[in-house]
Amino acid sequence: MSDGFKELGVPQALCKGLAELGIERPTQIQEKVIPFLMENGGDLIAQAQTGTGKTAAFGLPMLTRMDAKSPVVQGLIIAPTRELAKQIGKHLFRYTKYSEKVFVEVISGGEDVQKQEARMRRPTQIVVGTPGRILELVRRKALSLDGVRHLVLDEADEMLSMGFKEELRKILRLCQARKSTWLFSATFPSAIEELIKGCMSAGAKRVTVDKAHVVNRDIDHQYVICERGDKLEYVTRFLQKRGAERGLIFCRTKAGVISLGRQLTKAGLAVDVLHGDLTQKERDKAMRAFKKERVQFMISTDVAARGIDVEGLAFVLQHQLPDQLEYYTHRSGRTARAGRKGVSLTLIDKRELKKVRSMEQELGVRFREVG
Repeated sequence: MSDGFKELGVPQALCKGLAELGIERPTQIQEKVIPFLMENGGDLIAQAQTGTGKTAAFGLPMLTRMDAKSPVVQGLIIAPTRELAKQIGKHLFRYTKYSEKVFVEVISGGEDVQKQEARMRRPTQIVVGTPGRILELVRRKALSLDGVRHLVLDEADEMLSMGFKEELRKILRLCQARKSTWLFSATFPSAIEELIKGCMSAGAKRVTVDKAHVVNRDIDHQYVICERGDKLEYVTRFLQKRGAERGLIFCRTKAGVISLGRQLTKAGLAVDVLHGDLTQKERDKAMRAFKKERVQFMISTDVAARGIDVEGLAFVLQHQLPDQLEYYTHRSGRTARAGRKGVSLTLIDKRELKKVRSMEQELGVRFREVG
């Protein structure tokens, strides 16, 4: 492993900003991606999970490729959710504390479009946004993509599973003058390969972290055999023993989230819920309470949890196994961030043990049974 970001070609001023954030040793994805993007900067297809440091992997090279003296948008980063877009924008801002100021604007749904229009009148080199809002601001002539030279598709599999295929195609067509496209995805279903063929050169560099790194190595993967009727009691006891630890609980359905939320509140636990029927205002209120630690545990569906980035979560508890393998990696990746350890605990019944063994093979991880 490299001793630091300077060896990867990152300028000293940015290294200083990273050091102040406590980021001194590159992750595996950063070691593989940054030198290529710094030197070559061509098309890149990278496999990277949530929590592996991919924002710095594409963000640092993009910052170095911007002309800070030019007021036009030269870099575009597309993210599936408002939360993730804001998180990326915040990280880029922090990286540049000691370097020449590159202005980053975050645009996403769920916020006043006119305020975003007004902000886009200022000189802006990088835009981070969600697909729908990017196109809306283009339609309103508040955003031009003509000057975009470098385009990032972050969590591309998430964007496609959320139904953004057509929006992505439109944005790609609007960025005709771009020199490169950098695509990051946790999984590569056929729809991603189709998107790649349509928007990237055949010689695009592919970077894959080895299987043991696809899922964060700092996560302790556990399962407990628990019949359906015993789950509430087990979850209640588990949470009551956590002390001050905070965590995220996943249920497969919205009804399951609401029901478990009511039952755990009745048991005196500080929980809140996230599901698809919440308004943006309700969702923001719940996320604020969770981030400010007024709520200890958040219960969520897979879709509602997209883009959640809360520091210091000690565990992820899965009330049921997810329907799809990639959901497991997205779920478990919410814990053990920034070099910390974390636990991913899944409640299963005996018949699902075979599925757990198959997940071990697919993901290159080891699950251990706990009581």
